[in-house]
Order: sequence, then structure tokens, then C-alpha cells
Amino acid sequence: MTRRFFSADSFWNRPLPADPAVDPDNERIVADMAGRHGPLHVNCVKFAMPVYEADASTPRVRVAQRGPRPGVTGKMLERERRYRQHPDFAGSEVPMPDHARPDPADDAHLAVVDPARGIGWDMWRARRREDGTWESSTGMVYDLHGDGLWATGAFPVKDGESIHFHGPSRAAGVPIIAGLIMEWELRAGRIEHKLAFAGATRLQHFCWPAAWTDGACDPGTPMQGQVLQLDPAADLDAFGLSPAGRCIARALQEYGAVAVDGAWGNVIYAEGLENQPGRSWKGLLDPWDLRNIPVARYRWLAPARVTRAGDTFWRGWKAGG
Repeated sequence: MTRRFFSADSFWNRPLPADPAVDPDNERIVADMAGRHGPLHVNCVKFAMPVYEADASTPRVRVAQRGPRPGVTGKMLERERRYRQHPDFAGSEVPMPDHARPDPADDAHLAVVDPARGIGWDMWRARRREDGTWESSTGMVYDLHGDGLWATGAFPVKDGESIHFHGPSRAAGVPIIAGLIMEWELRAGRIEHKLAFAGATRLQHFCWPAAWTDGACDPGTPMQGQVLQLDPAADLDAFGLSPAGRCIARALQEYGAVAVDGAWGNVIYAEGLENQPGRSWKGLLDPWDLRNIPVARYRWLAPARVTRAGDTFWRGWKAGG
């Protein structure tokens, strides 16, 4: 697929204004971010997001609702029993290429897009069973030509619980393809959309365009939905960047990155290519291509439409800090 996801005027595809408002608490948030994990890492191998392209000839499968993982007990067992695919996804047929596999990390994300039909499918903790059938803990189906946003009110989510109980596969309640770095973009040398960031995020505070949060940390961390920008005045020549790193850095200046999840690091997401025939990040993108950019050169923009609610399961989790 060699076009951006979602509509041209989508939030995801709009560049940042020339002089955006900066979060008044930016210095403290950036200091916390630097103290925990340091430079940005690109998830392009593990915890990446495999995106498989389908067409009219791709086999259709019904993805069953996945239950709790073997060996899970206590509160986690209660939680996993509540994970659900969205009603529009459950029971529907998903075009699944024979070579499709979820990301090898525990989150096991997987996305399928059908450009001709303009439809996308998201899954979290997806699994291909030994008999060849599929299951997943969550599932969403959506319009690839829409705005790429979901409203909190579209889900019967209650304060304190997970958005995964209602279908979305990202903790912030956004599509997992939103903000992905795609291989074709780096080969073309240009990314023209916002990126997706994860790290330590704030407990029970999120802002538009996020629809929810699993943030677990104190007020010195960003909200899910908040935008991280690389200082647009920064001279990219000063950082000794690879071609891929320069391409990503330019996108971070022009479009920024949206906090969409929690993570043990300061990370941004690329599509997963591990099981894509004839495709690889080798020689094109290294996970540490942004390591020479000091965290102090980034800034968090002022949040919009803040909501005080969210998942509380991970309360007190320090995200490595």
C-alpha cells in the first residue's frame, strides 16, 4: 500500500501549526522522559505492527474470540475474561493472507488492510491456532478513508476498566495503523503524517484524539493523546542521522508523534516486516536511528479536551522509572 491511511484532512495527516502551544509542564515531562529511558527507539522488529494487504483473492476467515491465556490467575484472569472484539468485528469475515502472523511480542498485534474496499481490521493478542484457524482478544473494523478517530462515547467503557473490553487494540482507543512508519515511506524519503509514540503516560488523564488511556504514572508524564514534537528549529545535520533517521526526524518536526500506549521505553512504531515475503528493514531502518537526538530537543504540546478517566489496573506502575 503506497498511500497514507485515512482522509487527507484527518488529524493524523495534518501537519502541526507553525507556532503550536507548548504544555506549561513541558520541562518536567521531558526531564522525566529523559531520566527513565533516554533517546527514542523505533519498534520495527519486536512490538512492531504487522500490516498485511488483502484483495479480492485473499482467503476470508472468522476470527474467534480468544479467552484467557493458560496459567493466568487472580485479577489478571478476571481481566482477560473481559477482553472482547467489537460487535462489528465479531463474527465478520477477515481477509487473512496465508503468510500472515502477529507480532512476535506478547501484545501480538496484527492489522489487515484492503485498499480496494477501503476497510481495515485491527487485532490484539491475535493467534493462529495449530489447526490453522484464528483467534484474537480484541478486534475492530473501520473505514480506511475516514478520519481514523474513535469517540469515547462509541464504547460502553466505564471509568477504571480497559478499552480492550470493547474492541480497540490500542490503549488510547485509536487504530493500531494510525501513525505507523511504513516501509514505502522511508524508501520514498518522506513521511507525511503524525507518528505513534508510547512511554510512561499519566494515570486517568487523556486528551483528544485519544478515546481512553491505560496510563499509570504521575502528573510529570504526558497524557495519552498528547503530541510530542521535535524542535522545528533543530538542525538535523547536527545529529549525524541515517537517511531513515533524518526522514523520521523531519516528520517529528512537521507532524509530531501522538502518545497512544504505555511502554517500557520512549518508542515510536513502524510496521512489522518479519513475516512479509521479500520485505525487511535490514539496511533501511535501525531501531536506534534516532539515538543521537537528545531528549531535551523534544517538547510536549498543550493537550486538547482533557478527560479525567481511564484504566486503573496498572496504577502505580512506574514504566521502568
